[in-house]
Amino acid sequence: MLVRLLYASRSVDCSPEAIESILHQSREHNPHSGVTGVLCYGGGIFLQAIEGGRMAISELYGHIQRDPRHKDVVLLHYEEISERRFAGWTMGEVNMSRINASILLKYAEKPELDPYSVSGKVSLALLEELMATASIIGRA
Repeated sequence: MLVRLLYASRSVDCSPEAIESILHQSREHNPHSGVTGVLCYGGGIFLQAIEGGRMAISELYGHIQRDPRHKDVVLLHYEEISERRFAGWTMGEVNMSRINASILLKYAEKPELDPYSVSGKVSLALLEELMATASIIGRA
């Protein structure tokens, strides 16, 4: 059974090295677990969608909740799915420098990433649009 989970969290360490470490770890671990997804990071906030088997996603989300690199971890959306939307990425990364402010304004009050102030469905729609507009890098 495939599931998709979307969560938000705040970064404890906002350095580029810390973010790269999270991406590297995801890209190393996810293929063995059958997990795919995409990570958006901006303004100290993570927005991440992960897809895979129910047990693998449950275990990964539990790990994220205990990870000292994350705080304020909030589940935004969870659903059983018939197919993956982010199958091309072991962990894609949204290139925030390529995001047009109008895309963010389409989904929020201000042109900034703030999944805490919108619904999970809105955050998922944002990630899907970013994928459609080639704003995701790190295809692996």
